Amino acid sequence: MNRQYYVYMLASKKNGTLYTGVTNDLVRRVYEHKHNLIEGFTKKYKVHGLVYFEIVEDINSAIHREKCIKKWKRIWKIELIEKANPLWKDLYYNLL
Repeated sequence: MNRQYYVYMLASKKNGTLYTGVTNDLVRRVYEHKHNLIEGFTKKYKVHGLVYFEIVEDINSAIHREKCIKKWKRIWKIELIEKANPLWKDLYYNLL
C-alpha cells in the first residue's frame, strides 16, 4: 500500500511568518495548527494559513525535502509559495 506524505508551509499572512512541516495527514495536521492544538511555534506566532504543500510518496524523501526547505533563504521560500499560490490563499479549505 502506497502512503502519501506532505511537505507543507503555513504563513501568518502574506509575506508574514512562515512554518514548514511534514505529515501523513495534511487535513488533520493543518486543523491542529489552526485550532492551536499543538504547542509551539505556530501557536505562539499565530501561523495558521496553509499556503503551500507538496505530495511525496516516501517518508524519507518528505523529511529530507522539509529539512532542505527549512534551510533555504526566506526569499526562496516566498518564491516557491508565490509560484504555486500567488495570492497566498489559504489552501486548507480547498482540501475539505
